[in-house]
Amino acid sequence: MMTMDPYEKCAICPRACGVDRTNSATGVCGVGADLYVARAALHFWEEPCISGKEGSGAVFFSGCTLKCVFCQNYELSHAEAGQKVSIEHLADIFLSLEQKGANNINLVTPDHYIPSVAKAMERGRTLGLRIPYVINCSGYETTSQIRTLDGLADIYLDDFKYMDPEKARKYSGAYDYPDRAKEALAEMVRQCPEPVFDKRGIMQKGVIVRHLLMPGMVHNAERIVEYIYSTYHDNVYLSLMHQFTPFPRLAKYPEINRRVTKREYARLLDFTLNLGVENAFIQEGSVAKESFIPDWNGEGLN
Repeated sequence: MMTMDPYEKCAICPRACGVDRTNSATGVCGVGADLYVARAALHFWEEPCISGKEGSGAVFFSGCTLKCVFCQNYELSHAEAGQKVSIEHLADIFLSLEQKGANNINLVTPDHYIPSVAKAMERGRTLGLRIPYVINCSGYETTSQIRTLDGLADIYLDDFKYMDPEKARKYSGAYDYPDRAKEALAEMVRQCPEPVFDKRGIMQKGVIVRHLLMPGMVHNAERIVEYIYSTYHDNVYLSLMHQFTPFPRLAKYPEINRRVTKREYARLLDFTLNLGVENAFIQEGSVAKESFIPDWNGEGLN
């Protein structure tokens, strides 16, 4: 019995757009079936247990299923940058990053490429890759997407953007985001139920949930923190970020066209501490800067 290529009548992500991505067509994600990568290099701006002193081996994929209006990596998420790579080449990139001293292979927004990425991950292990794989994803996945990575993924670095479906619709075009994010997270935790660290404090197994606090949306953030902590307690690490960066394109959304205030972030931290959360990363100082956006210059691909 023949198995259909997962990129035909594509239903890899919750959009289930049905596009035949094998036939030069692009899905909602903005890409076809070919893998496109914009950068593969040591990255030092992740959580301390991911980057460490040596850096995380970050591989940035082109395209995205969400297209958030506030996206920091807008050019990348809209597939305006990137080079075509094969599955074999991608596995070689993983090994090259390990040789450069990376603490892990950090797959940034691989959601829409998961069938191919899983094959590259398997090949990397076959070729002797020893460091953990980090799935750095949007939170908007199906459980079947995440199950594809069972036994391959070591760490999930997962976004959880919205608990309010109307805000998810307005800013990311995904009214069902809260439900899909809960389902996907449950599968991630099933695969990686407890955090494991090496003697240096670098994570080897586990789940970290990131939340980017948006202007005027403290209550949304509090609901997310409460849900994650009440459901998974300290088995899931939280990463609470206030690096929201306004761009000129946000003029259409004046309510979020500003930086998060210190008071807003302090309110979220107070709420988190009062819940009893112990395993959380916070950001200090001013980090809402465009300088944190990498150059999509093909570094590490050749």
